[in-house]
Amino acid sequence: MGNVVQLRTNDSLRSVVAGLGDPLRDKISTAAYVLQYLDDYQLAAIYKSNWLGRKIVDIPAMDAVRKGRDWQAEQDQIELIEAEEKRLGFWHKLLEVKVKARLWGGAALYIGTGDTDLMQPLDPERISKGGIKYLTVLGRRDVSAGEISQDVLSEFYGRPAYYEVTGSSTASMVRIHPSRLAVFVGAPHADNLLSQGPNQGWGDSILEAVYTAMKNADATAANIASLVFEANVDVFRIPDFMASLADPAYSSRLLERFALAATAKGVNRALILDKDEEYERKQVTFAQLPEIMQTFLQMAAGAADIPVTRLLGQSPAGMSATGESDMNNYYDRVSSIQSLEMTPALYRLDECLIRSALGSRPAEIFYEWSPLKQMTEKEQAEIGKMYAETSEIFGRTGLFTSEELRTVVANQLVESSFYPGLDQAMEETGTDWDKEFETKKEAEAQAKAEAEAARQQMGDAAPRTLYVRRDVLNADELIAWAKGQGFKTTLPADDLHVTITFSRTPVDWMKMGDNWSDNGKGGLTIPAGGPRLMEAFGQNGEAKVLAFASSALSWRHEDMKRNGASWDHEEYQPHITISYDPDAPDIDSIEPFRGKIELGPEIFQEVKEDWQAGIREE
Repeated sequence: MGNVVQLRTNDSLRSVVAGLGDPLRDKISTAAYVLQYLDDYQLAAIYKSNWLGRKIVDIPAMDAVRKGRDWQAEQDQIELIEAEEKRLGFWHKLLEVKVKARLWGGAALYIGTGDTDLMQPLDPERISKGGIKYLTVLGRRDVSAGEISQDVLSEFYGRPAYYEVTGSSTASMVRIHPSRLAVFVGAPHADNLLSQGPNQGWGDSILEAVYTAMKNADATAANIASLVFEANVDVFRIPDFMASLADPAYSSRLLERFALAATAKGVNRALILDKDEEYERKQVTFAQLPEIMQTFLQMAAGAADIPVTRLLGQSPAGMSATGESDMNNYYDRVSSIQSLEMTPALYRLDECLIRSALGSRPAEIFYEWSPLKQMTEKEQAEIGKMYAETSEIFGRTGLFTSEELRTVVANQLVESSFYPGLDQAMEETGTDWDKEFETKKEAEAQAKAEAEAARQQMGDAAPRTLYVRRDVLNADELIAWAKGQGFKTTLPADDLHVTITFSRTPVDWMKMGDNWSDNGKGGLTIPAGGPRLMEAFGQNGEAKVLAFASSALSWRHEDMKRNGASWDHEEYQPHITISYDPDAPDIDSIEPFRGKIELGPEIFQEVKEDWQAGIREE
């Protein structure tokens, strides 16, 4: 009876034939992960001499602090807090402590208050105006962590119970209570009790986890660089070469022979050989090397959790490649660093900072980290338009009063930083606005009543097509700006206007009503600043226009549409056509006009289908 071989089966993949799982045949079965420790000299060498390691340390730290914070408070309070940050060098030191924490495994900001007993906990409520004297950056090499606290009732459980630094006068060690430090760590340990040596109480350098991938990328680049010197190798075939080497004189003559050949050989010179000698050039191909190098750099970028486009500073490659998804994921990661690491570490320092700047701690003050991804002017304009349209719809439905909408919309615009300082401006004009609004409401109601009475008396007017525009009163300023931007010709001053309605559908003009947004003289003023863009309108982009945001014009347009007017486009965008010149400058190179725009009263006319025939430029 033959022998029966019984194989024990478990969750591991095994194969007797292929040798998988057999420690004698399968090489991967002997592989294991081991701890790889980088000492301070290696970390310093990497940061000083290796560009990849330095960028891996610096980039996330810099991105986490470069946009700052948006304080939500009164404008004068914000100015005082930002002035205090500037006095203390807060942002520069925050960047320094973050870089040192990522490089060495830990760092801290010492909150200098002038207290002598540094082992007493720091109570933010005791900080008065100017109470923070200075901030000091202490790297892991500058301060040593004490024993780990095992008191589960302490807020510092699992963290050092104290830190020690060298004193100024006696060179003795001074102990500091952890509440007096804003502590940052690099790569946290799974268990602080398992950390030993200089990193006890801190974390690991972030370079330790990426070291292998980074070293492989550097080694690949170094080998590719070496191949450049071996790109061309000359091969000579000599008759009876090996048999003749036994003669020392032959060796000497051989060296002289090819020294002469090398002298004669060149780009524009001939190579002289014996009839029986053969010459061949071996060339190394570099076709696949860029892909190999890119693969290793991608592995290093993945290990560092930084997109290749950000790490290498290069544009995305490949068809339809934008890198937007990678950058959005990276921005989310930086946001997580800010909210989950930096905000808790800075909590006590921020509480002291507010009191040091203001002398008190108003409960309503808070901040948010400024987003790294910034919207373009066009995106901001579209959002502002959405806000305006939404509030206009709510106002039209009557669900909310104008006073309620004013407060809510203002809060929305302030919190989104669309109109900074709007809340303070509203407080200054609040009483006057209420009186003016009530006056406008009464005047509007009276005007509507008079118009309705007149309509009832004279009957509805005959429907007809409708073209409504407002002429630009300060057209000379816009023409001067356009000529300064490189326009050779523009529409004449008397033809610069804003179109409000172009209705081919006949409507009753009397139902269009009047515009309560006028400035009291029949005109309308578009304030300086705000969203301004240069766009190319028309089927072929022949019209170069200045687009801007105006709630008054947008509301007036929508009001006419509700009263029966038609519009041939999907949406309405207030704009002024500057030129139809095909040789006009590229719109991307034009700085939009940002000054005040003065518009005249509304002009009602019938639609002219051949309006393009009358276009002229000067």
